[in-house]
Amino acid sequence: MRISEIIKSDKPSLSFEVFPPKTSDRFDTVLSAATEIAALKPSFMSVTYGAGGGTSEYTSAICKLLNDHGVTSIAHLTCVSSDKSKINTELESLRNKGIENILALRGDIAAGHDLKNASYHHASELMKDISDFGGFCMGGACYPEGHPESPNSAADIQGLKYKVENGCEFLTTQMFFDNNILYNFLYRLLHAGIDIPVIAGIMPVTNAKQIKRICELSSSALPQRFVKIVDRFGDDPDAMKQAGIAYATEQIIDLFANGVNAVHVYSMNNSDVAAAIKNNLSEILE
Repeated sequence: MRISEIIKSDKPSLSFEVFPPKTSDRFDTVLSAATEIAALKPSFMSVTYGAGGGTSEYTSAICKLLNDHGVTSIAHLTCVSSDKSKINTELESLRNKGIENILALRGDIAAGHDLKNASYHHASELMKDISDFGGFCMGGACYPEGHPESPNSAADIQGLKYKVENGCEFLTTQMFFDNNILYNFLYRLLHAGIDIPVIAGIMPVTNAKQIKRICELSSSALPQRFVKIVDRFGDDPDAMKQAGIAYATEQIIDLFANGVNAVHVYSMNNSDVAAAIKNNLSEILE
């Protein structure tokens, strides 16, 4: 099923993300986690794509497994280290496996990689090629607090306009911890004439070590209320896990209550975290 069809409903949708292993010896473990999350019957599941496409075969294999389990999947596809020939090969492979949804991303720039002579500089360029290839429902990423590399908000919005012009049907946000940031972002999108659906990305922080990495990746603002939770429970793993799940659940309930019907949880392959959040929302999702 196409993601665009799933999220256009007025019914709340809840999806989860898994990431492939870096090495083959961990593949079965990840498959097990993906299967456990799929058993929760989420609206869909996304599968990430390793830096430089290093896990592309794992990505498509996990997506196919999810589809076989009756759960719609979306495969991440990055372009920063690819050329057009490689992208076409990847698209052929995804189509042959029956995968019809793609989250098109530029990807992180590896150390020492020179974009000057690269085939792709922006995700919108990849989207144009996917659109020309045809047959896929395509989404993209957005940053409610601004892309770290954008010089200003106007440039960030313009980049999203290019994505829409090149066939992007929906956007998934980077993680955020203050819902007001998202609400302001959605207003700016509408003001700029961008009216495709936006899926809110939520990260349950279940251990204090995640915070530093989160800030490095997304430049997310941490509300004082959230900081207090980490300060109070960060040294107690069980308490921090419970508090992190509760905070994420509260964010999601507020989003649903304010008309943001599509939420994607960065569950980090943790099936127990995914299950706890799904259980906390059981009556709301029904």
